[in-house]
Amino acid sequence: MSTIPACPQCTMENTYPDSEHYVCADCGHEWPMVAAATEDDADAAVVKDVNGTVLAGGDSVVLIKDLKVKGSSITLKMGTKVKSIRLVGGDHEVDCRMDAGNFMLKACYLKKS
Repeated sequence: MSTIPACPQCTMENTYPDSEHYVCADCGHEWPMVAAATEDDADAAVVKDVNGTVLAGGDSVVLIKDLKVKGSSITLKMGTKVKSIRLVGGDHEVDCRMDAGNFMLKACYLKKS
């Protein structure tokens, strides 16, 4: 398995190192390698779901309440199962892909399934 991280913009894994940056071959996004190293340190922080269960990258989770998407008329419904989550640093710890699009979610609204 490659140690090169997936693209933070499109989440595709078709990335490569170029000098001091990583480059995504799919969307063309570039980001510094130094920032990627600090993101790995942020992943070391423990992320827990609503029940206190520790979440890990690749887990499947379920939404515990309806969530309105800011700036859109989309509502993510309670009970929706989300597969293959990715943990990231920041206020919204979980990055996921759903039928309605790509979303960043807070772990306090998720339950591990």
